[in-house]
Amino acid sequence: MTGQTKTTLSPALADALATWLDSLGAVRGRSENTRVAYQADVRGFLSFLQGHQGDSFGPAAIGRLTQSDMRAWMAHERGRGVSARSLARAVSSVKSFTRWLAERDGFDPTTVLSTRSPGFGRKLPRPLAEDAASAMIDRVELQASEPWIAARDAAVVTVLYGCGLRISEALGLNGSDHPLSETLRVFGKGSKERIVPVIPQARAAVAEYVDLCPFDLADDGPLFRGARGGRLSARMVQKVIEAARLQLGLPASATPHALRHSFATHLLASGGDLRAIQELLGHASLSTTQAYTAVDTARLMEIYDKAHPRARG
Repeated sequence: MTGQTKTTLSPALADALATWLDSLGAVRGRSENTRVAYQADVRGFLSFLQGHQGDSFGPAAIGRLTQSDMRAWMAHERGRGVSARSLARAVSSVKSFTRWLAERDGFDPTTVLSTRSPGFGRKLPRPLAEDAASAMIDRVELQASEPWIAARDAAVVTVLYGCGLRISEALGLNGSDHPLSETLRVFGKGSKERIVPVIPQARAAVAEYVDLCPFDLADDGPLFRGARGGRLSARMVQKVIEAARLQLGLPASATPHALRHSFATHLLASGGDLRAIQELLGHASLSTTQAYTAVDTARLMEIYDKAHPRARG
């Protein structure tokens, strides 16, 4: 993707963008990563329009945009290599900003809000098979030479798979979360709180790690520590899982997030309720969780194709 030319926004546009971003954090509890993505999306949109229509373009002019203006922006984004998926996210960000600005300044946002996002194929989750997930945990525990680090790596991977956590959620656990009980309070995207059950294997793995950990696990400090005592980084977990993946001959899709996908898919295959899985994963929309039904169906069709007499003939 080619780089985007930096344009200095007019004071009025810069102020509107900053005020909107502040409102996201204060009112909606958006995560910092989400706010950074929104800022980049909307800033790119405003920068393009300012260059497209001249430096006199300001917040009030957004209410006078035409579909031609919107198509020109989207064509510009695709021309510099932005994928359909990323552009769809940018369109959503722009609509959110415009809706807020229209309420503040009192103009009709219909043109922007009626802009159609580009279509793109939704990627299906790529979970590990149950035996591969188990092998991943076993392999991770054998990689580090330091016993406490080996126990830590096994504990992290077991929590990711056994509780269906995002890697940021697992690494965000503190000393106060130990010892793990039968349920765990997790703060996910947008600081949304949910309660997840903790399987005995995860509780045992974390307890073993804590027994071996050479650092004092203060209540307000990180539970999972790096080699020097700081909070364990996501990159280190990714490297550990990548090494195990290569040793086991698993595909490149075997990532930390794939363990979360595996948790959901294996629950569904065992008869889990889709709504309950949605709650466990912390998905805001059921449609996100429904992707796992497509995975399960695809797996069943693969088994059927292999088992069908014509496939064997």
